[in-house]
Amino acid sequence: MIPSSDMNGFMTLFLVLLALSTFTELWLAARHLKHVLRRRRAVPAPFRGQIPLKTHRRAADYTAMRTRFGMVEAVYGTFIILFWTAGGGLELFDHAWRATGWSSLIVGILFTLSVFTIGAVLEIPLTLYKTFRVETRFGFNRITLSMFVADLVRRLVLFLIVGIPVVTAALWLMNVAGDLWWLGVWLLWMSVSLLMVWAYPAWIAPMFNRFTPLASPRLRQRIQTLLKRTGFRARGIYVIDSSRRTSHGNAYFTGLGRSKRIVFFDTLLKTLTPREIEAVLAHELGHFKLAHVVKRMIAMFASGLLGLALLGWLATQQWFYTGLGMSQPSTHAALILFIMTSPVFTFFLQPIFAWRSRTHEYEADRYAATTTSAKALVSALVKLYRDNAATLTPDPVYSAFYDSHPPALRRITRLLGKP
Repeated sequence: MIPSSDMNGFMTLFLVLLALSTFTELWLAARHLKHVLRRRRAVPAPFRGQIPLKTHRRAADYTAMRTRFGMVEAVYGTFIILFWTAGGGLELFDHAWRATGWSSLIVGILFTLSVFTIGAVLEIPLTLYKTFRVETRFGFNRITLSMFVADLVRRLVLFLIVGIPVVTAALWLMNVAGDLWWLGVWLLWMSVSLLMVWAYPAWIAPMFNRFTPLASPRLRQRIQTLLKRTGFRARGIYVIDSSRRTSHGNAYFTGLGRSKRIVFFDTLLKTLTPREIEAVLAHELGHFKLAHVVKRMIAMFASGLLGLALLGWLATQQWFYTGLGMSQPSTHAALILFIMTSPVFTFFLQPIFAWRSRTHEYEADRYAATTTSAKALVSALVKLYRDNAATLTPDPVYSAFYDSHPPALRRITRLLGKP
């Protein structure tokens, strides 16, 4: 039996880290908000003549509103996790399902699914506000309420089809696979992740959007020439009807192996010239050619293996449960507690992941500059910053902590070869 002082000590550690992470989120957001609004009145010198002052101010206001909303999300999320743990929410659900007298596996499945479901429901008010208040106010949202509800239903169906079998398999392995159950769960998670990446372009994405082959022969020829020059193979070049939901523009690769697809937002094609589209595509190609995608997957699977190995040990420790508000150990309790609280314990590692991602972006930019045109990529980026209302003046500390992409000024000056 672990002394109660140790149990309380773990709860204290959790609450201290939760408070520190929430305070840091709010402090960084306040810095960012102040920094952006102070620079609202003037377009940064390198962008004058390309970004109108009115557009710059709109981007600052959009960033400010999103940042304020992010502060609300941080506080809301803190209260939610406190409700589940120290507030006894998980304990309440656990007792309710145990009272049915059903088998431990059935109880675990129902407990896990009910927690996921309630968590998703609690997120709906924030999603509604962000979609129909923040995004609508700045002209980005094009989703109707009926589309919003339909998307929720589609996600629910997807969760039922994929989530229930995966949860069932994971809990079954945790119950029957002995001390090395975590290795079996890791193999399951890795297999499902790869399957989802493979299936996403053909089966999942079409549930939400319509994909049509790129119609422009001239642009298609330009892209195929680039693909041939770089030795890249793709199943097809598609345009997604993103304008049904948002006016934001983007382009991406999706799929795995032979299922890889190139996808352009229809909003992007209306904004950029063929030369600029080619440069943006070359940047995305750079991520594949420089093995960024593989490296990220390896890092994800390695961290998942370490995390599950840690969970395998924590699941045998009484203080892990008691310290997070649950009195009775179980595989389902261990799994949910770990999923729910691990972001608190890893929060301060976020700058490392952000730095690594920015490094990859710089490398992909260099690849695009050598295979197409640095100037074309710069002009494309400026248009994307403009049309997506991305701030040109993020707070340096906030950006270093969170941003997966480099700040606009640094990124463009590097592309142009300036110090």
